[in-house]
This record gives sequence, C-alpha cells and structure tokens, in this order.
Amino acid sequence: MIPELADLLEVAHVVRLPMRVRFRGVTAREAVLLRGPRGWAEWAPFPEYDDADAARWLSSALELGWGEVPAPVRTEVGVNATLPAVGPEQVEAVLARYDGCRTVKIKVAERGQDLDDDVARVTEARRVAGPGARLRVDANGAWSVDDALTALTRLAPLGLEYAEQPCASVEELAQLRRTLARRGLDVPVAADESIRRSDDPLRVAREHAADLVVVKVAPLGGVAAALRIVAACGLPAVVSSALDTSVGLAAGVALAAALPQLDHDCGLGTAALLDADVVRDPLVPLAGRLTTARAAAARAAVDPARLTAYRAGAEREQWWRDRLTRAHALL
Repeated sequence: MIPELADLLEVAHVVRLPMRVRFRGVTAREAVLLRGPRGWAEWAPFPEYDDADAARWLSSALELGWGEVPAPVRTEVGVNATLPAVGPEQVEAVLARYDGCRTVKIKVAERGQDLDDDVARVTEARRVAGPGARLRVDANGAWSVDDALTALTRLAPLGLEYAEQPCASVEELAQLRRTLARRGLDVPVAADESIRRSDDPLRVAREHAADLVVVKVAPLGGVAAALRIVAACGLPAVVSSALDTSVGLAAGVALAAALPQLDHDCGLGTAALLDADVVRDPLVPLAGRLTTARAAAARAAVDPARLTAYRAGAEREQWWRDRLTRAHALL
C-alpha cells in the first residue's frame, strides 16, 4: 500500500539526534518518523544517497507503518556491540554501554587513520571483551585487496569472526577470499555494501565473493524484500542497522526474528551510540539480546516531547520533505 504523498507529509516528523561519538563521519543523525495506521516507522536514508536509494528506504517504512511484516520464528536475537574508530583509550568506555554482548563489531580503515590505529583498537577490544568474545571488523570497502591482505594478516592472530566488506567491489572480494584461503588465513568475508547498495545483490553469491551476507532492512526495501534476498543468496545472514533510532532498530529485530536460520549476533545495538532517541527507553540490548516484545514496545512508545525537542531546523526539515516528495514519486 502506498499512501498519498499529502498523507505522508502530514504525519512526518524530522528529527536531528546527537551522537555520543563520531561514527563514520556522523556527529548527528537525522531521520524522519512517520506515524502510520500500523504504528510508527522510520525513513532515514543517508544524505549522500540518491533518490532511488531513498525510495527503497521509503518502501521499508511503508511496509512497517502501513503494511505487514512476515511473522517471526524466534522471539529474541543476539546483538553485537559496535565500536567506532575511537582510540584505544576510549574502547573500554564505549563497550561498557553494551550489556552482556558477546560479540564486538569494530570499525577499521577510518579516513585519517592507519593500520597501526586499527591494530591498537582491535587489540584493546580483545583485552576488554576477553578471550571468548567474537570480534569482527568492518572496513566499509576502504581497503584494496593488497591493503586487506596486509591488514588481515596482522589482525587475524587476534581472532576474527569475519571481515565485513573489506574491499569495495565484488571482484575484489572474490579475489581476496581466494587469496586468504591460499595463504591459510582463516578470516571469512562478509558482504554488506555489495548487497544493500547493489542493483544485483545476488552477484556476491554467484561469484563466490563472500562467506556470509550482512543485510539491513531499510536499504533493501523492507523485511519481506530482505528475506527474499537472503533466501536467493543461500548464504548465512547477519542483520545490521543503518544507525537507526529505536523505531528503525525495531524493523531490524523484525527481520532477524523472521530469518529461517540465524547463527550470528546481529548489529542492532547502535542505539547506544546515540546521545538522544525518540523514545524514553531506547532499544538497547539487555544481556546481549533484544526481544520482539521490546521492539514492538519501542515502536509504540515514540515520545511527542522528544520529537519536538529534537526537531530539525526549518531548512533541514524542508530538505527532507522535498526528498520525501521525490522518493514517493519513484514508488
């Protein structure tokens, strides 16, 4: 169901939420909260994304607020802690915000930093999280194949669950995966941007470029669309967020809960990176887990006072409303 544009604009609330720490260059997260007949939904494509990307994100929001999501097959999901590209002296404080998480996703290859910075961060994360924790690194496609081989050779002894999007292209991922195997480096490769920002998300599987896929609800057009992509890929899946508010994270929980098989903790704990949210009780993991009941409660608990307190300025609000108009026209 696609509502009329005027109806969407009437229920749209544009917010700007401060971050606790800088994350991928973001110091404040902007999002549009939409109140549909089936509850609150979130539309928050990153500003640099084009209108076609934004339209897919809008499809996801409409599914949640105006349609129906597939039924869950589990009531709770494991969640990883997310560690931005901070200095080692900040690692312990960041990880302390995550209650009972047994897995840590660590940002690496940050612009302006070098491999020594990454090694120091991952080393400190291993010390803080302990020998039994699962560590995964995410380069957001910033490494060349040679850079990835150098980095993963140094990081592998610290024990990596996998490397997420180490290189930008599918060809590079496939080449890296083959070379890692030849060198005896046991570091699985996960594809993220090659799934959610691709016109052909199944190419990763066809070209044997990844061991698993990372899927995000909004960029793929909703829970049902993401489930179809995971099924067609035939690879294990991890559900992750796109720096969402608690409402957007609830959609991620819906996807993770509906996957037929889920063997990895999911990146749905990023509300801990926000210094403010649209609900009084943010959807952060308890004992390393999120439940479908808490996710549903978060969607129902959007606080009007917070929508007002964190309302974006008039210029940014108009920018988002214009963007919503263009995205709606593409559906």
